[in-house]
Amino acid sequence: MKIPPRPVVLASTSRYRRALLERLELQVIYDAPPYDEEAAKEALLPCPVERLVLILAEGKARSLAARHPEAVILAADQMGELDGELLGKPGTAEAARAQLRRLAGRSHRQVTGMVALEPSTGRLETALDVHTLVVRALSDEAIADYVARDAPLDSAGSYRIEALGIALFERITGDDATGVVGLSLTKVVDLLGRFGVHVLG
Repeated sequence: MKIPPRPVVLASTSRYRRALLERLELQVIYDAPPYDEEAAKEALLPCPVERLVLILAEGKARSLAARHPEAVILAADQMGELDGELLGKPGTAEAARAQLRRLAGRSHRQVTGMVALEPSTGRLETALDVHTLVVRALSDEAIADYVARDAPLDSAGSYRIEALGIALFERITGDDATGVVGLSLTKVVDLLGRFGVHVLG
């Protein structure tokens, strides 16, 4: 585990983002941001999804600035979008099945906004990851089977591509598949490098 020249904080308790960031073998602090994401989202809508995810990610990072003044704080937010409508986390199996029925046989986007904040200077760097995903034509039986087996209740779009959810798709187009999971690692490496935190070397 490499110790960065200064603390790196991930403003998230997401198990998916944590698992992704652990692949970079950096010593990282994981902290839950005291930020009311839902209230902020409600106040911002309607808003283009690309702008919305970056604003929410920035809000998460800034909410931890006083707690970690000497760190580089990473934060991210992700939303699915179908025909201009946001796809959130389903929360229940019934909602997950309904969301997947809407997506079946169609194309949609997953948009992930990422920020790195240096509280000591206020410097903020941003990155955006956009993927287009085409879902297979799925029967109700296949959808029910998937939801029962993978339980994607806390995943935007009602799927987990890092697990069984990959079987739902005909095609995924984008720069870095880790972005669909919730944190584009290629872009995270770049963001950290802008603050002198290098994964290699």
